[in-house]
Amino acid sequence: MRGLPSKILASLSVGIVVLSVAFGFFAKTAGSAIPRSHALNGAAQSGGGDTNILLLGLDSRRANDGSNLPRKLLDLMHVGSTSQVGGYNTNTMILIHIPADGKKAVAISIPRDDYVDVPGQSPKKIKEAYGYAKYQAESALYKQGVKNPELEAQSREAGRTATIKTISNLLQVPIDHFAEVNLVGFYDLANAVGGIQVCLNHAVNDTQYSGAVFPAGLQTITGVDALKFVRQRHGLPNGDLDRTHRQQAFITGVITKFRSQGIFGDIGKLSALLNVAKKDVVIDSGWDVLGFLPQAKALTGGNITFHTLPIEGYTMINRQSVNKIDVPTVRKFVHDLFYPVKATPSATPSTTASPKPTKLNYAHLANGTGVDGSKIPCVN
Repeated sequence: MRGLPSKILASLSVGIVVLSVAFGFFAKTAGSAIPRSHALNGAAQSGGGDTNILLLGLDSRRANDGSNLPRKLLDLMHVGSTSQVGGYNTNTMILIHIPADGKKAVAISIPRDDYVDVPGQSPKKIKEAYGYAKYQAESALYKQGVKNPELEAQSREAGRTATIKTISNLLQVPIDHFAEVNLVGFYDLANAVGGIQVCLNHAVNDTQYSGAVFPAGLQTITGVDALKFVRQRHGLPNGDLDRTHRQQAFITGVITKFRSQGIFGDIGKLSALLNVAKKDVVIDSGWDVLGFLPQAKALTGGNITFHTLPIEGYTMINRQSVNKIDVPTVRKFVHDLFYPVKATPSATPSTTASPKPTKLNYAHLANGTGVDGSKIPCVN
């Protein structure tokens, strides 16, 4: 079964981390309670105060320690009947650039089927860098006699390292921090946050794959329904790319809720978010979550725009459908968004068009009006 719901999880993990430390009650515990990774150790860092954060949603039907998820939970989430289904693909990859000058942040979704060079391996779909590296490391460690939970922990580190290198090499930008969320984390997070408002252009009825059955228009989704909303790709005009827009729409809904319902001031909700983070989230060892709090407040205030990396088309390689990309075009797209050239009075106006936001741009979509008066973008 393709198309796993953890995609959106990574994009929301930053909110989990920083919201959970908003009060002094969390200041002494949150930083050490959330699992840490050393996958970024030695990686190049941004200069000048800019920050690039990579958000990963992991495909696995297993807990962070490698244990199987309960059958009852898998059935409830509509993701198969066994933890053997699926692998360790990163079906969500979102890179957020937060400029040092405090201007609007930029989030770029990386389509999971982009066919790219993977350091140390043959070219692959970008989502597969994690799983292949994990498998190779796991095989070597097993021969050395390493057992779980250490076997799972070390092999996942190899997967994270490979994914970070692949994305950084592809886009030619540094990655300063990252957060990874597993599949069950989305279910837990959706329950902790409560209902999120979304809007659909058309009714959908995907009972066979994702289980998504929703009417058209503005609606509030919770728990399992939220999982189905971000998981669906079958029956959508643009498949995975429409699902990417679903992810972005859901993030917008979460940000709207954070802003309108004052989660920063609700100890109960913050405690629930921290519990999710401790169980389902992994962040890099160098992330000072308390120091990141001011930037997080700006993000949850809606100070962010969403884009998707451009693709050239589709093709078949090794009997798989993949996205064709032009690497120079992709790199320019990212650099124009992250590091725009500042215009000077004497400079000749550029004739190159700037990257435009994806279909989530409010100017190009119908909107619903949320409970707080916010505009909720309608997606396929």
